[in-house]
Amino acid sequence: MPRKQKTGIVVSDKMQKGIVVEVTRMKQHPLYKKYVRIRKKFMVHDEENSAGEGDFVRIEESRPISKHKCWVLKEIIRKAPGGA
Repeated sequence: MPRKQKTGIVVSDKMQKGIVVEVTRMKQHPLYKKYVRIRKKFMVHDEENSAGEGDFVRIEESRPISKHKCWVLKEIIRKAPGGA
C-alpha cells in the first residue's frame, strides 16, 4: 500500500530536525453545501534542516519518529520568496 503524501506550507522551523507544516484542503459542508477551507498542522521530521518558514513542501507518512512526529519531508517544491 502506498504511503500517504500531502502538500503544505512550513509555518515553523524552530525545532532541530523538525518543522511544522500547515495543510489546507477544501471540504463541502454537509448541510449547506458550501465549500469550507480546513487547515491542519503536522509535525514533520526534516533530517537536513533544509526547509525554511514559508516554503511549499511535500510530506510523506512514516513510522513514528517521536511522540508527535510521524511524517517526513519528501521534497521542497518551492522556496519562500526572499528566503535563503
